[in-house]
Amino acid sequence: MAVKEVRAAAGEESKNLKPASGDIYSEAFQAPERKYKSSERVSYYPVTVTASDESGNVSSVTAETGGNDLILEVREKQIFPLELIAVNPLREEIGFVRENIDLDLEIGDTYDFEIRIDLNVWDREKFWYNYLLFVPNTEYGGIIEDLEVITKTNEIVFRGDTWRGMLRKKVVEPPAGNGHLILNGELNTVIRGLIDGRFGDLFVVDAADSGITIKNWSVDRYVLLYDAIIKLVESVGCRLQIAYIQGEGTEPGKVHMQAVPVADLSGEIEYSQDNKVHFDIRDYRKGINHLICAGKGQNEERIVRHLYVQADGSIGDTQYYFGLSERAAVYEFTSADEDSLLDYGFKQLKELQNYKKFNLSVSDIDLELGDIVGGRERITGTVLNKPITKKILKMSKKRTTISYEIKGDD
Repeated sequence: MAVKEVRAAAGEESKNLKPASGDIYSEAFQAPERKYKSSERVSYYPVTVTASDESGNVSSVTAETGGNDLILEVREKQIFPLELIAVNPLREEIGFVRENIDLDLEIGDTYDFEIRIDLNVWDREKFWYNYLLFVPNTEYGGIIEDLEVITKTNEIVFRGDTWRGMLRKKVVEPPAGNGHLILNGELNTVIRGLIDGRFGDLFVVDAADSGITIKNWSVDRYVLLYDAIIKLVESVGCRLQIAYIQGEGTEPGKVHMQAVPVADLSGEIEYSQDNKVHFDIRDYRKGINHLICAGKGQNEERIVRHLYVQADGSIGDTQYYFGLSERAAVYEFTSADEDSLLDYGFKQLKELQNYKKFNLSVSDIDLELGDIVGGRERITGTVLNKPITKKILKMSKKRTTISYEIKGDD
């Protein structure tokens, strides 16, 4: 009896196979991609093949009955070890950094990097003012704009801003005659409009359609470009993805940006003592829970608003903590109207209130700023499922580690 249909399923994808030649059927499958990168380079997915004939007879074969030929192997791109590449001011790649360097690159607080090199091995053709350094297909990189020579240790030290740090050196101003810049349109298109003309052709926003439309979004007055973008993408459940991508042929590389959905990896990744990794966890309970926000105006006419931390860590306008439990502070923003005062006051109180913080140091996984992972400390019972707020890349004597900070509310 002639075969009517042959169908294969792998992971979450299922397709009808097309006759190729003789008894051979084939079809292209999009390999499932894991949400995070680690030192484990291969993922395995069992394949099920089902065939039916004109009489309605159905036969299936799986990895259990068909053996290894029905197991799909997905090999991931290599992440570790990370390779650092130097680029001159003309955006020409000089080559890999093979020298013995000490690199400390931070994303999430200072947004800068520092490289220490022994003067005896320093190569001016790779390290000088306005030279770029990057790790391909990651956001680890930046531009050298600071030099220090330390004769006592025979070192030369180079420092600069990361790509995010550069975004923090630009300010978004309201258009002339308007109180605020108002944004409308597809999310990545809006971000492209915000950075347009600010970095030449070094920064580019990918043309990917986010599927999100921004309507009448009001940008804060005189805000850092980075803060404006982050506030915008977080408001729609996204994070800012940044990666330096090498150009084709002689084309220079560029810093690619786009908004992508936040990935909740807490169900897949939870770090604890059981993982045999190094971490520390802090449960801070002496934070501010009452913030008095003072805006523009004088004396009785001055705008004053009160913000209070609630029992669940959220912030509202009703006082929850009293007496010995109340801890108050004053936040002054003398040029702020009521909306701006409350907006910035809210962010200030989030920084000052109680928090739980999880610091993790690993050498075999690269997670993204903004993605959610889990942490558990068995002794105190502290559990966190929160976004990654900080990353620190360190390279020393060819050993690479990436430290993460996860900070949550009380």
